[in-house]
Amino acid sequence: MFTELNSILNTSPDSFTRGEFILVSDRQSDASFLIHHFLSFYLRARCKVCFLGLAQSFCHYSAVSQRLAKEKGQLVFFEGLKECLSVLTPKENNVESEAMNFLRDPPVGLRSLYEFVRSSVIVSDNMEEGAEQWGPSVLLVDDLSVLLSLGVDVGAVLDFSHYCRALVCSQVQGNMVMLVRCNGEEDDDDDDDDDGDVGSDVLLKGLTHQCNLHLHVQGLPTGYCKDIHGQMEVCWKRRQGDAPHMQKNLFQYKVYDKGASFFARGTSSAVL
Repeated sequence: MFTELNSILNTSPDSFTRGEFILVSDRQSDASFLIHHFLSFYLRARCKVCFLGLAQSFCHYSAVSQRLAKEKGQLVFFEGLKECLSVLTPKENNVESEAMNFLRDPPVGLRSLYEFVRSSVIVSDNMEEGAEQWGPSVLLVDDLSVLLSLGVDVGAVLDFSHYCRALVCSQVQGNMVMLVRCNGEEDDDDDDDDDGDVGSDVLLKGLTHQCNLHLHVQGLPTGYCKDIHGQMEVCWKRRQGDAPHMQKNLFQYKVYDKGASFFARGTSSAVL
């Protein structure tokens, strides 16, 4: 967990806003360090976490705290890579998850995946006596754009995120964090882009309209720098009276093995 980032976002595991949809995106960079941050953040906040790991296996995230959280039932981790393999290359005695049945039957869409999320975030009223009580439910997704690579239409992915937001942020007053990766360079003219790039950009634009907070990670416009790994734009969406209001700040960052440093643009000695 990055304390500097908590300070920037004015939040902490002891005091955070509920009902928020936090969008994390990257372009020609890697924003996965933010997913690690939010996973540690919400586990420390004693939230019940449902993690859709569509891009990485659990081993990628399995620090001691995450393994303990999974064993205690605080963390539900969906191994998307493993489930895809079980559907695409079925073997005898394999238990196949219904959540990925769109791979075999595309018209069914993402309803089964949504039902998996729903069953994971809704706290049962019939909990066993002595079972540990957790705080608000949280949905983490790494990364949503993988569904496009699996042949899901961008409209269906946006519908999935909309229903998840209604469930997690509105119904159970928890939080949702989704990572989306955009390929290629940012360009207002999408005509020259291939279909995959267009799809990820349309997905990003749609999710940007849904989210409350957007963290966008990208490389430095000046090119490679060994002392600074990239820049992160933080965009808050708030309401002032009846009108929406956006507040943006730009930070440069450097990620270490067990932490990260963030600099307001122009304050780093490495990059002006």
